[in-house]
Amino acid sequence: MLRVYNTLTRKKEEFQTIEPGKVRMYVCGVTVYSDAHVGHAMSALVFDIIRRYLAHRGYDVRYVMNFTDVDDKIIARANQSGADPFRLAEGYIDDYRRNLSDLNVLPATSNPRATQTMDKIEAMIQGLVDKGYAYAPGNGDVYFRVTKDNDYGKLSGRRIEDMQAGARIEVGEQKEHPMDFALWKAAKPGEPAWDSPWGKGRPGWHIECSAMNLAELGEQIDIHGGGNDLVFPHHENEIAQSESYTGKPFARYWMHNGMLQLGGEKMSKSTGNLVTINEFLETRDPDVMRMLVLNGSYRAPLSFTDEALDGAEKGLERIKSGLKPAAPSAPGLAAGTAAALVTQAETTQQAFAEAMDDDFNSAGALGHIFDLVRAVNTARDAGATAAQLGPAQKTLRALTDIFGLRLGEKTGAGSDADRFISLLVEVRTEARKQKNWAMSDLIRNRLKDLGVTIEDGKDGTTWHW
Repeated sequence: MLRVYNTLTRKKEEFQTIEPGKVRMYVCGVTVYSDAHVGHAMSALVFDIIRRYLAHRGYDVRYVMNFTDVDDKIIARANQSGADPFRLAEGYIDDYRRNLSDLNVLPATSNPRATQTMDKIEAMIQGLVDKGYAYAPGNGDVYFRVTKDNDYGKLSGRRIEDMQAGARIEVGEQKEHPMDFALWKAAKPGEPAWDSPWGKGRPGWHIECSAMNLAELGEQIDIHGGGNDLVFPHHENEIAQSESYTGKPFARYWMHNGMLQLGGEKMSKSTGNLVTINEFLETRDPDVMRMLVLNGSYRAPLSFTDEALDGAEKGLERIKSGLKPAAPSAPGLAAGTAAALVTQAETTQQAFAEAMDDDFNSAGALGHIFDLVRAVNTARDAGATAAQLGPAQKTLRALTDIFGLRLGEKTGAGSDADRFISLLVEVRTEARKQKNWAMSDLIRNRLKDLGVTIEDGKDGTTWHW
């Protein structure tokens, strides 16, 4: 039984979808006004791992991740650089898509954008006005009336009375209540604007996601995800306006990842305390970032340090060692010992599933994978043949595939690259027999440059990526 922690109820719940066998999942994407950083990568990887595991469990997952392509920050950046805000956003969207591909994040089923959902945004705002949940004071703005929503604050656990103490109405705003939030903003000079019943303007941030959700997934969804910095006000306001509009519960499960911390502080564009994904990929394998995420709890803060990255890198190498082939002249294991390795693979599969079924406990599942790696390496050292290692290594590859680990993408029995490397190793072995050490060293060194390690032992030569 899969159990998922629900931010809304603050407890783990049995996972039951609205429609049997299908998952409607919406994750808040990035606001595209500058290069994405590794904090964005963490959130993308968390929900990619969750999505992959749901698919492994047999669910048909419709995964939607939006791009916020009209926003105060995009407009400010465009004005600073003299660029067209839409072209600016489009460039950063292309860059982020490349980042996600490099990180082996599966493409979303769809990537809606605010600028392409404007008619649905306006229709939703009008519906909220008609129902009395929103009002237009006559200055071109439209606000959501928080006092009309009886359970406003249920996601974050905040009360309107407590929030009101620290709230204030800015100059030019005509709110009935300090906590009322903008659904539509009147146009300002130098900003992109759209025609609407309330005059030219653009949507507020919160209504964009609600409208895109409604357009892509319908009135009710199974999972709504994002960073825990979005719980308030963004997700709180999404619930308020979506449920007020439809009269139905919005999302069954609210899932939030913890923040990535650099130097003990949350990674943030606004403070400049960040490492971009591009900078990270210049020096590290993409799998290192995924391993860093897998090693922790998705709901907890994650420390981004050289020590943590080095640890993730060592874990990767440890997993890869379990995929090394058997020595060509391996004598083989006794029947009982070989059977024990098969049993370990079956035990690992079961333990992996039990860990992941407990709110996607990837760290626990990873520990079970390492148990299998240890068993495989022990068997190889004891003389296991390729046939004896095969089932356990197949299980190892299957489990790491669920996690989205590429492990070099070149490892795997039977691939064209593997067959060619094996041929080169045979040529090198023949050169060694003929004492052609120069040729032997040349092959070893050139393969090393390509990421292939050759190991000579008493039972022959083995290699691995």
